[in-house]
Amino acid sequence: MPSSILTASSAMSQWQRLVGEAQKAAQTDLDEQLESYLVFLLMRFMGDTHVAARVLALDYLESMHVSGHACQQQLRDVGDRCLLVSGLFPQRAERRRVSIGYFVNLGRGAYGHLAQRLEAGLSDLYISLAEGFVMLMDTLQAVRQVDASASQPVLTPLQAFELWQATGSRAALRELRTTSSAEPLLSRNRHKH
Repeated sequence: MPSSILTASSAMSQWQRLVGEAQKAAQTDLDEQLESYLVFLLMRFMGDTHVAARVLALDYLESMHVSGHACQQQLRDVGDRCLLVSGLFPQRAERRRVSIGYFVNLGRGAYGHLAQRLEAGLSDLYISLAEGFVMLMDTLQAVRQVDASASQPVLTPLQAFELWQATGSRAALRELRTTSSAEPLLSRNRHKH
C-alpha cells in the first residue's frame, strides 16, 4: 500500500513539474485552481489510449437527455476530452477533418453548460475552465514541446493560423511567427472569444 501512495505522489509531482515547465514555454500563467485541475486531468487520463476515439458532440447531446450526476459527469468528460484533444492531440482533429477550434468551442460549451447546472461554489471552477480553455490548451500543447522527444511543432502553420483566427491563441500566433516573417491579419469575420 505505501508504494502505491508513493507512486501516485511522485506521478503527481512529475506532472506538476511538467505543467510548470510548459507554462513557462507557452508563456501562460495559470492560477492555482486551473493548474491543479490540469495536473489531475493529466493523471486521470494518463492510461486512456482512447481519449479522442469518442464522438464528443454526440456525448454532449446525450448529456442533455440525462440528469443529475450522470449529466454532470458527461459534460465534464466532454470538456476534458476536448481540452486533451486540442492540447495534446491536435493532429487527430485534422484526421477527423474538423478544426481544432471545433474542439475548443465544444469544450468551452460543455464546461459552461456544466457551470450553469452546478451550485455557486463548484460552478466557479467550470466557469474558469470555460474562460481559460485556450490558455489551458496552449499549456498542453507546450507539454508536448517540453518533452525532449518532440522534434516537430505541435501545429502545422495552417493549423496555427486557423487556431489563432478562431480562438486568439497566443501560442498559435507565436508558432506562426516562427514559420514566417509575415505578420498574420485577423479576419473580419473572426468572432471575439
